Amino acid sequence: MTEQQEASRDVVMTRIGQAIMLLHGGDREEARNRFGLLWAEIGADGDALDRCTLAHYMADTQDDPRDELAWDLRALAAAQALTDDRVAEHRDALAVRAFYPSLHLNLAADYVKLRRPAAARIHLDRARDASRVLADDGADDGYGGGVRAAIGRLERRLLEL
Repeated sequence: MTEQQEASRDVVMTRIGQAIMLLHGGDREEARNRFGLLWAEIGADGDALDRCTLAHYMADTQDDPRDELAWDLRALAAAQALTDDRVAEHRDALAVRAFYPSLHLNLAADYVKLRRPAAARIHLDRARDASRVLADDGADDGYGGGVRAAIGRLERRLLEL
């Protein structure tokens, strides 16, 4: 990879990070606007890590659960195109498999919101299965415990449907 390509990837991740900060700061609308502009630049065939990260957070800016589901599905599709080598290029690298618990958990939550318990159960089971790797790959710095706790909460919610 050329230095120019690396610099371009860093700029995109920096811009995604800035939009994430807006989202976490409570400005969902501005975050959604920035994510939308970035998505238009990256494109549906752009770098898989960029697409996965952006779509994962863009889902959180959506008001309609169907739109949230569509973005979470995009994030999962992008994750499936990722390699550990590509993820390792980013300074906050995690193994690709560490993305899956959260991605499937989000999809399960989307399906709960849409009152589709069978689909929710499938993704909740996948999230639980995928979360087993978190403690084994060094990513269990609170993230793994948080994901497992969220799986438990969603499990209880799913029982109410």
